[in-house]
Amino acid sequence: MPARSARSRAVPRDAVHHPLFARCYARFSVRAESRMGMGRVRERLLAGLSGRVIAIGAGNGLNFSHYPGTVSEVVAVEPERVLRQLAVEAALRAQVPVDVAPGAAEALPVKSEAFDAAVVSLVLCSVRDVPRALSEVRRVLRPGGEVRFFEHGAGGGRVMAFTQRALDRTLWPPLSGGCHLSREPVASLREAGFTLGPYRRMTMPENGPALPSSYCVLGTAWRPPGDGA
Repeated sequence: MPARSARSRAVPRDAVHHPLFARCYARFSVRAESRMGMGRVRERLLAGLSGRVIAIGAGNGLNFSHYPGTVSEVVAVEPERVLRQLAVEAALRAQVPVDVAPGAAEALPVKSEAFDAAVVSLVLCSVRDVPRALSEVRRVLRPGGEVRFFEHGAGGGRVMAFTQRALDRTLWPPLSGGCHLSREPVASLREAGFTLGPYRRMTMPENGPALPSSYCVLGTAWRPPGDGA
C-alpha cells in the first residue's frame, strides 16, 4: 500500500467562508452516499484514473475512498476551512496518497502541466468565475490530460428553468454556499477549450422527485493533445 499523506496549510484568509453551510453539507452528503446513490456515482466518476490527479473543490473528501490504486497521488484543493478539515481527516483513511491544500479554483496553487487528470465534482455550480476556473484546470493538466466531471445544472422544462433562474437571483446562492442551479457545465467545458468525451445526463436521486438541484451530468473531457495554452 502506498504511503498516505494529508496536509492542511495555514492561510491568512480563506477564499471561501461558509461554515454553517459546510456543516450542513457535510451531514447531508454522507447520508446521500447510500440514500441517493452518490457512492455509485463516485465509483463511476473515478474508475480507471491513473497517475497524478488534482481534485478541484474536494469538499469533505468523500471521493477519496473511491480512487483506484492506479492513482499515484491526489492533490485536493478545498477553499472552505470546515470542509477542508474534514477532507484532511478523510485523506488519512484513503488508500492512495492524498494531499489536501487550501486554494480557490480560479487560482490553483500548483504548477502548470503537472497532472494527468483533474476531477471536478459538484464545484462548478459554486465557483465565482467558471471560465477562469476551467482555464486553471486546463493550465495544470498536461496536454492530453483527462477531466472527470460530475456536476448539476440547468435542466427540465420551461417551468423548471424559470424556477432555477429565479432561485439563482434570490435565495439559493446565499443559502447554499454560493451554489447556482442554472449553470451549463458541459457548455462551459466546451467553451473553455476542452474536447468533450462521453457524458450522461441524469437526475439525482435517479428514482426520486425532480428538484431544481436534481439535473446532473457525469462525463469525461480532455485537454487537447496539441494544446499549447
